[in-house]
Amino acid sequence: MKKEIKFSLVFRDMWQSAGKYVPTVDQLTRVAPAIIEMGCFARVETNGGGFEQVNLLFGENPNKAVRAWTKPFHEAGIQTHMLDRALNGLRMSPVPADVRQLFYKVKKAQGTDIARTFCGLNDVRNIAPSIRYAKEAGMISQCSLCITHSPIHTVDYYTKMAFELIELGADEICIKDMAGIGRPHSLGRIVANIKAKYPEIPIQYHSHAGPGFNVASILEVCEAGCDYIDVGMEPLSWGTGHADLLTVQAMLKDAGFQVPEINMEAYMKVRSMIQEFMDDFLGLYISPRNRLMNSLLIGPGLPGGMMGSLMADLEKNLETINKNNIKNNKPLMSQDQLLIKLFDEVAYVWPRVGYPPLVTPFSQYVKNLALMNVMQMEKGKQRWSMIADDIWDMILGKAGRLPGPLAPEIIEKAKAEGREFFEGDPQENYPDALDKYRKMMNERHWEVGEDDEELFEYAMHPAQYEAYRSGKAKVEFKADVAKRKAEKAAAENPAPQVAAPVMPTSPQVMTVDVNGQAFRVTVAFGDSPAAAAPQPAAQATSPAAPQSQPAAGGKEVLSPLEGKFFLVKSASDAPLKVGDTVKEGDVLCYVEAMKTYNAVRAEFGGTITAICLSPGDAVSEDDVLMTIG
Repeated sequence: MKKEIKFSLVFRDMWQSAGKYVPTVDQLTRVAPAIIEMGCFARVETNGGGFEQVNLLFGENPNKAVRAWTKPFHEAGIQTHMLDRALNGLRMSPVPADVRQLFYKVKKAQGTDIARTFCGLNDVRNIAPSIRYAKEAGMISQCSLCITHSPIHTVDYYTKMAFELIELGADEICIKDMAGIGRPHSLGRIVANIKAKYPEIPIQYHSHAGPGFNVASILEVCEAGCDYIDVGMEPLSWGTGHADLLTVQAMLKDAGFQVPEINMEAYMKVRSMIQEFMDDFLGLYISPRNRLMNSLLIGPGLPGGMMGSLMADLEKNLETINKNNIKNNKPLMSQDQLLIKLFDEVAYVWPRVGYPPLVTPFSQYVKNLALMNVMQMEKGKQRWSMIADDIWDMILGKAGRLPGPLAPEIIEKAKAEGREFFEGDPQENYPDALDKYRKMMNERHWEVGEDDEELFEYAMHPAQYEAYRSGKAKVEFKADVAKRKAEKAAAENPAPQVAAPVMPTSPQVMTVDVNGQAFRVTVAFGDSPAAAAPQPAAQATSPAAPQSQPAAGGKEVLSPLEGKFFLVKSASDAPLKVGDTVKEGDVLCYVEAMKTYNAVRAEFGGTITAICLSPGDAVSEDDVLMTIG
């Protein structure tokens, strides 16, 4: 009989690899006992990555959610693990060192045992502090090799990286095959090399099913000495998700490995609850395409965890492109055509920006850059004409060292815009911030929370936390679910041609309850104008007034893309206001789209005469953001 192989259920990643959201805390605590009853999991992935941002979008307190979700697994003796992004913590952008250090203390206190740390650039300098912080907090430090396939990312490259991490104090190594494009033979060699030098170091393999390699890869890494395998289960396995538990268990048992037995009655309970959650509302955010495996994913190498949200994003991007096509009497583009153009552009962009491993946030940066190029070129503009600030930070080295060289055209563009490259430790660019956020919470009479967990949450996700505290997040989420349910019902039950359309043709006012307070919201359907900002029912139903109405003769500043409007990226930054003078090239505001903040710069100078939106408001392409006179 061969060695024992243990299983980890990546319940958080299962959902986020399929769609936009994970279950709510009441759903999570309902399913936990049945997962435990299955009797086959040594570990469960409970949080990390986008998990807490999703809680905030729901209007839920993420700290209470993590405590409630991890508790039953602890009581059952099952280890919990979470995904963290090293320099970026739990978000898409870099985090100050003091916030990073507090992160591990909070998560350990909340019940998370293992910190699975990765750097999206495989820059060991970004991971080293996380090893120290995790161990100081009493967590197991599991460090990841982000697997991709390029001329740079060889077996020797990954073996050397693993040795460096272990020498820095990593307790475990994760082979993070986030796109499932690792080749089975090469992955087996990497695991064998690590085990040959460090046989006592546990190795966990994480992979996605999309391109079709990962079942073969699981067998190879187990033969080479792997200890833990991440698995998913129906109805969220395969496709952009993970290999199914039943398949992996049967395959490894046949190969002679010791594997746990599965309580199939409990399995069916969990399977049924997952489907119930999808039917409730989560399925509204899952594209049917994400249930399919596709060898075309070998080419772009985009990670499974990103593909879940990608298809939802593409729907909006396709609308934007086709609006422009209609305006210019051009043929409409299909989603398949857009997807092919995007994959082709990713293949063009990726080597030219230094082969960053395609994992969060850099997979999103490469994809966003490629998508922006496609959208701009479809409008007759130049490639590289819109690059978000976070993407520039990656290019310039502020987020870490790129594995490969930049193309001359990128270097020339950076120089033309007066941008400077950075060679030092990335953490130096992001000074400590906890005192600032503690002061802001004190001024607002907000409690810092048990183990400073509310302070941590505010410092990690300032904009989302403020939307959660105000109630705006829950109102917008409930309104979006209601809109999607209505659209789905209309699509499934089309009205007869002679009858009135089922779908409203104008914005509809509805009342949404948030923690006992009624809000009146306007929900737009189809191509109707955007929904109005939520207002308490006792107040006027019109949206909150902007700082002033557009002045006669003022030039309009238009949104370059669809997303959410923000005046600043950080809660501590000073926003522009009506009456301020700006000059050409100044940053006026941001449109947050596809998880990045896209700076909107002044194309002309003057005085701001109107700011037409409130922070967090949804915007469409070409909406007026402000006017300058």
